[in-house]
Amino acid sequence: MRRGVIVRYIRFAITKTMPKILLTGASGQIGSDLAPLLADKVGKDSLVLAFHKERKVFDNSWNSVIVDTSDKKTLGKIIKDHNITQIYHLAGILSARGEKDPHAAWETNIVGLKNVLDFSVYYKIEKVFWPSSIAAFGMSTPRDNTPQETIIEPNTMYGVTKRAGELLCNYYVKKYGLDVRSLRYPGLISYKTPPGGGTTDYAVDMFYKAIKGEQYTCFVREDTKLPMMYMDDAIKGTIMLMDAQKDAIRIRSSYNFSAISFTAKELEEEIKKYYPEFSCVYDPDSRQAIADSWPRSVDDSCARKDWGWHEDVNLEKMVGVMIRELKKKLLPSS
Repeated sequence: MRRGVIVRYIRFAITKTMPKILLTGASGQIGSDLAPLLADKVGKDSLVLAFHKERKVFDNSWNSVIVDTSDKKTLGKIIKDHNITQIYHLAGILSARGEKDPHAAWETNIVGLKNVLDFSVYYKIEKVFWPSSIAAFGMSTPRDNTPQETIIEPNTMYGVTKRAGELLCNYYVKKYGLDVRSLRYPGLISYKTPPGGGTTDYAVDMFYKAIKGEQYTCFVREDTKLPMMYMDDAIKGTIMLMDAQKDAIRIRSSYNFSAISFTAKELEEEIKKYYPEFSCVYDPDSRQAIADSWPRSVDDSCARKDWGWHEDVNLEKMVGVMIRELKKKLLPSS
C-alpha cells in the first residue's frame, strides 16, 4: 500500500469510535443554536466551529477555525488536521443577499458544498448534513401542502443553489455511497441571532421592533403566508435526522420539513397580545416576489413516517418564548 493510503487508513481506524464534528457556518442562525447541543452530545473537545471571517457568538473556550469553504485547500487541511469524522455544513448565503450577489451565492452555496462532499469521500467521513430550503421550490410548485416530490423550478439564485445542492448530495450518495442527509428548512425563528438577510426574517425583526416600542415596516404583504418553525424544533429535527438509522433515510435529496404556517398579519396580532400598542405597516419590496414563489404550507409526512419527526412549538408558544427571551436581551434592566 502507498504511504498516503496507509496514513488515511490508520487515521480512520483511530477516529472511527470517537466522532469529531466540523460545524461550518457556526455563527449563523442555525449554527449558533446547534453548536451547544452538539457540544452536549459529543463533548466540546469533539466539536470544531468554522467561521467565515471572524469568530462571533462564541467565546475562546471553543475549538474554532476561520475558513471560506470555497477555498478547497484550506478546507481540506482543516478536515485532515482535526481528524473530522462528521460534518454539519451550514455555511451559506441567504435569499435576499443572494439576489444582490448571485456569483457569491453560487461560490459559497455550491462550490463550498462540492468541496465538502469531495473531502468527505476522500477522508471517509461518516455522515454529512447539509441544509436545503423551501426556496428550492418555485412558482410552478403547488403552494399549499407542497408534496415531497413535485415540480421544482426555483426562481432565485438562492433557490437554484438549494435545488442544485439537493441533486449534488443525491449524486454523491448514489455514486460514492456517502451518507448525506438534508432538510428543506422553512423560515426559522430564533432570539439568539438578529435577522440575517433572509426573506422570512420579517418574522424575527417584528419582535425586535415591538419590544423596543418602535413601529415596524414589514417588507411583505399582511396576507403573506409561509411555513415557519421555531429554532428549537429545527435543531431537534436536525439531530433526529442525523441520529436516525441509515436504512431509515429513504430520501437523499432533501426531506420536506415543517411545523407551523402563518401570515404576517397573524404574527402581528399574536404579538399585540403582549404589546397592544405595537404598530405594523406593510410596504412590500423586492422580497415579496421571492415570498410569492415559496409554499404556503408543506407536506412533511415522509419525515414523520421515516424517522419520526414531530414539532413541539406552535405559534402561541413561539411568540411567548421569543418575547420573554428578547426582552432579556434588549431590555436587560427591565
